[in-house]
Amino acid sequence: MSEQLTTIEVEEFLPYSPAKVWRALTEPGLIARWLMENDFKATVGHQFQMRGIPVPAVGFSGLVASEVLDVETEKLLRISWRDAHSGNSLNSTVTWSITAEDPGTRLSLVHDGFDPNEPTHVASHRIMSGGWRNHVLPLLGQTLAELDSPELDSAESDS
Repeated sequence: MSEQLTTIEVEEFLPYSPAKVWRALTEPGLIARWLMENDFKATVGHQFQMRGIPVPAVGFSGLVASEVLDVETEKLLRISWRDAHSGNSLNSTVTWSITAEDPGTRLSLVHDGFDPNEPTHVASHRIMSGGWRNHVLPLLGQTLAELDSPELDSAESDS
């Protein structure tokens, strides 16, 4: 059972090209639509922050401090993920893997580094697992569906 509490794994088929999925994963204005406000750059070593809603139940301040660990354009993005206000508490990694799969893209998410013996990590794992599946990935799909709309293109050029 503790093995299941160390990692969140989610796979999603998206009926969009890898280039389009990559764009949604790496453009700050698009990331803000489906995940959190951020100052992301797809460069290994780039440190950035994401700003979301605090979750007091798990001690999440609402500010994620991250660093880009690996980038392989249109294939892989791995970042560190930790609460910016609690030292190394909730320190983990998130890896997005993109695989072309006719007629679209298979997106795999692995969020790992949870400690099954730490109650805060267990609660965070439960909340984030549901969040990735029920909130974040549906918003990513919605963002991808709207990506070619004139409204979104003009909003992106304004930012």
